[in-house]
Amino acid sequence: MMNAFNFDSKQFDTKQFEAMFFGPARAFAALSVDYTEKLVNAQLDATKAYSDTGLAQVRSLMNVKDAEGLRTYMEGQQQVAKELTERLKGDAEKVVSLQQDFVQKSQKLAETNVKQAQETATKASK
Repeated sequence: MMNAFNFDSKQFDTKQFEAMFFGPARAFAALSVDYTEKLVNAQLDATKAYSDTGLAQVRSLMNVKDAEGLRTYMEGQQQVAKELTERLKGDAEKVVSLQQDFVQKSQKLAETNVKQAQETATKASK
């Protein structure tokens, strides 16, 4: 009985294994690491921006000494809310863009690898 996982490895040389298995695995790992690094950096940038904004608001509130200062602080809150909304929108768009780029590159890599594997398997069977 023939098992699908039983194949004669002697028919594949090192270059064929590289082309069919190791090369594609390394390429996908590199793509995944690149994506993860970009995503983590985007998240760190966003976290720092939100933290800085929050701390700046606490400092501003601590400097309020009178009714006029409170009024100015409250007016400033509208601008801060607007800026945070824009920042959240931009951060979400950045993450979506990174995900789309990763999917597109993954699909292209998979298509290339399938084509290479078919060519390598065809050469090995001759």
